[in-house]
Amino acid sequence: MNVLVVGRGGREHAICKKVAESPLVENVFCAPGNAGIGRDASIVNIDEMNFADIASFAKEQNVGLVIIGPENPLSAGITDYLEQEGLKVFGPKQNAAILEGSKSFSKMMMEKYNIPTARYQSFEDYDAAKAYIEQEGAPIVLKADGLAAGKGVTVAMTLEEALASLDDMMLDKKFGDASARVVVEQYLQGEEYSLMAFVHGENVYPMEAAQDHKRAFDNDEGPNTGGMGAYSPVPHISQAINDQSVEDIIRPIAKGMVVEGRSFTGIVFAGLMLTEEGPKTIEFNARFGDPETQVVLPRLENDLVQVMLDVLDGKDPELTWKDESVLGIVLAAKGYPEAYEKGHELKGLDAIDAGSVIHAGTYSDTDVIRANGGRVLLVTGSGSNPTEAQKHAYEKMQHVDTEHFFFRSDIGSRAIAKAGL
Repeated sequence: MNVLVVGRGGREHAICKKVAESPLVENVFCAPGNAGIGRDASIVNIDEMNFADIASFAKEQNVGLVIIGPENPLSAGITDYLEQEGLKVFGPKQNAAILEGSKSFSKMMMEKYNIPTARYQSFEDYDAAKAYIEQEGAPIVLKADGLAAGKGVTVAMTLEEALASLDDMMLDKKFGDASARVVVEQYLQGEEYSLMAFVHGENVYPMEAAQDHKRAFDNDEGPNTGGMGAYSPVPHISQAINDQSVEDIIRPIAKGMVVEGRSFTGIVFAGLMLTEEGPKTIEFNARFGDPETQVVLPRLENDLVQVMLDVLDGKDPELTWKDESVLGIVLAAKGYPEAYEKGHELKGLDAIDAGSVIHAGTYSDTDVIRANGGRVLLVTGSGSNPTEAQKHAYEKMQHVDTEHFFFRSDIGSRAIAKAGL
């Protein structure tokens, strides 16, 4: 069959790489793609929000499966549109994608279905939000209700930082309509980790855990980003904790969505915190995580396309995993996640094997690859344990010219220390 992946980031590049391995697949297309994806798929110059042209292309090319990567088209109803056009789609419908599209809806679902999470209030009124924050004190967490490309969260360690963030969101409209409503949450302490699962109605097929690094700089300092690196598995999160996370968090949300008439088909991503009271939910996303996907999918032994077809057909895909560690380091544009420049040439990539480089914000300019986003690419390393994977990833990263870019030098280090590896 022919497969079309919709999206342009690192997550979509990782998906395209995995789809290209499938013996079921003749051609892999990606719309709109990026400079690196062109090595693993045929690039289609159609914007991910242009549903009509995506549908026309898919029908013309006899596409047997459309895989939706990013949250924006999902929240805008791309799955509904393509299914109405007679196409087979892997991704939630619009009324289920609200699980990510609205933080307040997501928190309401957690409360209603007894899914462990932080105490919270949501506000559309600035004065009420300010009074609540002053009453609660710091540390405290503020979240833009809508989609903000992974940047709409402030973990404020001081009251001043919390109030400044509230001003940014509600008065200065830093995230536009996404922060017209703000969710204010209790600060959770513990070990953060990510768990994704293939979901179809009440059927849940969990993947292996990963750990992302959200802060921009070493030692978890600086502003929150979409993610500066990740690794899988997470040695200090036991299988028992993973199992508990599935039973207490992912299965109940899948079942709750069915009860609400919003049956979910696709990937549920749970951002979790292992607290002294057990796993608690930080957030749900309605698609593969980024950069978690880039380190989890390489460990999947199954054919990804067969897994998705089985999930859509209500069959158990029986997931199996390679017993190796994969670690990925994000190269970002200087200034990210705030203002940054685009268009700078990426130098040094020729010295790294192409299979280890996953492109995110890149484009081709004749024979030159240039940066086209805040998070530009991710370099992976693998090994029998996290220490080996980290060593291999950083050896490769040394080839990249960082005049206009930066990366963290400590991806995985805390976990390696915790696990005594």
